[in-house]
Amino acid sequence: MCGIVGVFGLGCGVGVSDRELIRMRDTMMHRGPDDAGLWCCPWAALAHRRLSVVAPGPEGHQPMVSGDGRAALVYNGELYNDAELRAELEPRWSFASSCDTETVLAALSVWGADALEKLRGMFALGFVDRDRGRVILARDPLGVKPLYAARVIGSEGAQVVFASEPGAILAHPDMKTEPDMVTVSAYLTTIRPTLGSRTMFEGLETLEPGEVRVYDAVEGTFSRGSLWAAAGSGTVADAGRTRSVIEGSVRAHLRSDVPICSLLSGGLDSAIVTRTVHESHADLKTYCAGAVTGVRDDDLGFADRLADRLGVDHTAVPVDAGGFVGRWAWMVRSSGVPLSTPNEVAIYEVAAALRGEGHVVAMSGEGADELFGGYAEPMRLAAGHVRSLAGAEDRDGGGFHLRMNAWVGADVKPRILRGDVFGRAGGDEALREAYRGLFERCRVGAPGDCGLQPHLRFLRRVNLENLLRRLDSATMLASVEGRTPFADIGVARFAESLAVSDKFVDGDPPGTKLALRRAFASVLPDEIVGRPKASFPLPFEAWLGGMSPVLGGSGFADSVFSAEAVEAVCASPRALWNLAWPMMNLALWGERWWGAGSGEVAVPESASL
Repeated sequence: MCGIVGVFGLGCGVGVSDRELIRMRDTMMHRGPDDAGLWCCPWAALAHRRLSVVAPGPEGHQPMVSGDGRAALVYNGELYNDAELRAELEPRWSFASSCDTETVLAALSVWGADALEKLRGMFALGFVDRDRGRVILARDPLGVKPLYAARVIGSEGAQVVFASEPGAILAHPDMKTEPDMVTVSAYLTTIRPTLGSRTMFEGLETLEPGEVRVYDAVEGTFSRGSLWAAAGSGTVADAGRTRSVIEGSVRAHLRSDVPICSLLSGGLDSAIVTRTVHESHADLKTYCAGAVTGVRDDDLGFADRLADRLGVDHTAVPVDAGGFVGRWAWMVRSSGVPLSTPNEVAIYEVAAALRGEGHVVAMSGEGADELFGGYAEPMRLAAGHVRSLAGAEDRDGGGFHLRMNAWVGADVKPRILRGDVFGRAGGDEALREAYRGLFERCRVGAPGDCGLQPHLRFLRRVNLENLLRRLDSATMLASVEGRTPFADIGVARFAESLAVSDKFVDGDPPGTKLALRRAFASVLPDEIVGRPKASFPLPFEAWLGGMSPVLGGSGFADSVFSAEAVEAVCASPRALWNLAWPMMNLALWGERWWGAGSGEVAVPESASL
């Protein structure tokens, strides 16, 4: 697990000095506190910060370069079919290490971009073929690991800069940017800091999940491809097979040369992961974060009881109002982007706690809800939407989801944003078009067994990328690698092949994650198997008042929001929580990059860490 940075010229030189490249790289010290490296050729430069997990010694040093010096790789991730790929590559490659980075380097050197279809794992990578003038950038199919890129114009001409975080690209001496108001406005509605390939910074893109870009640095051109291919429906949801697929993925995700632990929220997904890990790790430690409510059936209470049942050593990490507000501001300042959900703070706190006790890898249940139909209310509403069509084509599925999940709805938006800002955002037409287009792609080719299949695909595509980005950002701020056995390409293709009725059934109450519940009913307590989704609940609405001074005193907020909206939210943040959360995040973010302090955000003393 690491932070990667790269710069390459399009028909020109690198355009940055070693010192500048090191400065860019070291904005991500938290992603790689264990090692750092540089590699340069006349037209490209790569930099890397390493969190050592597999082969932690010098053999895993990056950038990793082939023996002949022709190929170089920066790689952030883990490969779970390492042994199988090595066996296939050994006739054509002499391996010098046991590190999975070398397997990826060998695969790309031998097979080119075709190798990416063979990788089972989480990854973001940059590969340079020095002699052919070719660069490959790629992100894993589900988007577990992030990758950003921008085209900049420097003294030597046009270059492409890529990195694991926006801040590393923005540290490039020739990278100038302003807020992308289209994405800023979209964030108010979706609390997602990306919109397709757009980020909240003009000219800075994110590679989408499964996206592959192959650049010809000589010609200055590139082509795009995708690693995701949806499977057709038809697999029988046999409990034994479902359990085998999930447990096999968990075991594959256990490869580590450093201490490993598990996040245990008390819900079904983390219970499945924890139980499977515990079979091979008798001394497993588990962790959970949340607000202390005193209610027996909250997440902390469920996790504690389940830990007793499983026989694991469990730690609860409390989150309170003062710590929440101070940590929230620190996280925006450190990551350089607004938070998505309030739970991101809890994820960081639990990651910091487990790292403090010596753990580097944390297993997580993220992905099960998106792949196996775990969202009861959205799916229930989607079922009503499908019934209302009376058999007609679902041409407004994207608009339905946009309206259903909006934090700041379309009817309110013109009163929240200043008129000139809403105009620069195009009246949110790009947001509406993005949702329409994505739903159409989910609809085309969906099996005809149920009109809900495109909606489940849509939730998987929209929600999962954001939740995985949240997990990656929050854990890596604590120098922890979060692993997601459910968000695995093998599990995803299996889940996609199941009929919707094996995942969700509309009823009273609705049936969610049915295949998972049936598969693990015999090995987990009934109260866990039947428990509805809770998702690290925090009473954040009551805590928002601590950030009102930041919103009210932000010059950036004044330039974006109407005076009436700022005044109303500062006066009643708890009642207007759906406005306060995204507006306050944008105020923190804007002050981080464009405020008077440009990086220093004043947080009320009572809420500081």
